[in-house]
Amino acid sequence: MKNYTENANAITAVLSSYFNGVFNGDTALLKKIFHPKAVVAGDINGVPYFKTIDEYLAGVASRKSPHEQNEALRMEIISIEIINSIAIAKVHVPIFDFNYYDLLSLSKTDQGWVIVNKLLTNVKIY
Repeated sequence: MKNYTENANAITAVLSSYFNGVFNGDTALLKKIFHPKAVVAGDINGVPYFKTIDEYLAGVASRKSPHEQNEALRMEIISIEIINSIAIAKVHVPIFDFNYYDLLSLSKTDQGWVIVNKLLTNVKIY
C-alpha cells in the first residue's frame, strides 16, 4: 500500500503541475511533465484534434493564458488508476469557453512519472 500511496502522491504532483502549466501558460513546466514523444489527441466540438507535444506546447505559448484573462483555476482530478508503472488520470479542465475532460496516460520513468498521452474532448454544457 505504501508504494501505491507514494505513486498516487507523485502522480497528483504531476497533475498539479499540469493544471498550473495550462492555467498559467507555462510551457517550460509542461515540458518537464510530458514525455518528449507524447501525443495530444481527441476532438474539440466534434472536430478531430491531433498534435505532437511540441505542436501542443506551441499553441499554449501563443495564446493568452486563463490566468492572464482573470479566470479562476477550476481544474480538478476526477480519478487516478495505477497498475504497476502505468496510470490513467481523468481530469476536468474548464478553461475559456471550453469544458474539457482529459484522459492522461502516465508512465513511471527513471525521471519519475510523466504524461505520455493526452486525450481530450470538450463537453458542451446545455
